Amino acid sequence: MDAIEEAEFLARSENRVAVLRLVAAERHSRAALADAVDVSQATLGRILEDFDERSWIRHEGTGYVATATGELVATAVTDLVETLQAEQTLRDVVRYLPTHAMEFDLRRLADAEITTPSRTRPSAPLQTTAALIDDATDLRAFSHTFNERTLTQVHDRVTNGDQTFAGVFSRRAYTALAAEPAAWERTLALIDHPDAELRVREEGVPLAVTLSDDRVNLLVRDEEGLLQAALESTDEAVSEWAGENFEHYWRTATTVDRDRAERLAHEE
Repeated sequence: MDAIEEAEFLARSENRVAVLRLVAAERHSRAALADAVDVSQATLGRILEDFDERSWIRHEGTGYVATATGELVATAVTDLVETLQAEQTLRDVVRYLPTHAMEFDLRRLADAEITTPSRTRPSAPLQTTAALIDDATDLRAFSHTFNERTLTQVHDRVTNGDQTFAGVFSRRAYTALAAEPAAWERTLALIDHPDAELRVREEGVPLAVTLSDDRVNLLVRDEEGLLQAALESTDEAVSEWAGENFEHYWRTATTVDRDRAERLAHEE
């Protein structure tokens, strides 16, 4: 058989994939395999016979284990399954993703929660950000914008003593806030509050990310700036990426005090 036929042999049966991954992980008895995969003994027997013919497994003591080539195939099929899971998750939003700045394996987003706007819930992506803000005691953000809804929520939680906040925003974000008196008043209140620190990055911020200790929320927009989705992840690699990016933007930004805020308010 050629390689494509072997791939088809595995792909035609979820049970084959499951059995191979199980025995590659650790020794399993025949009874344990039947219970774990929920197949009949007859079906399991055919799977084990097929694997034995390919030298993917061997009988060892009271159970079955993968051979070196069996482990090789199991690793490859696991990688493929994880890749396809991530592709299915991201399929509808991949055209909007800032992949040039997402310096981690996209497969780490396989379990991400994707929220897109709909006719009945046009602000659904922002609602995921709101939920993260409500749950966070220590909140960080870096973004090219700071919308009034999010600003109000952060302002209320910080001034009520429920949250600390550190945010890095583009100059344009501050200029936009200054054009709205109520929003600017809340911005100044955060600037003055001991539990909040705001910074401005002159070079801009290409992403819109909000993060707490264990959750990352990424808002993605199309070329016209329209919000298309929110991606929320608790994956360790994604959290590490978000944290490192925050630290980079934080280091390359300057603190906004009252004097700097006044200058930003009058800049075009």
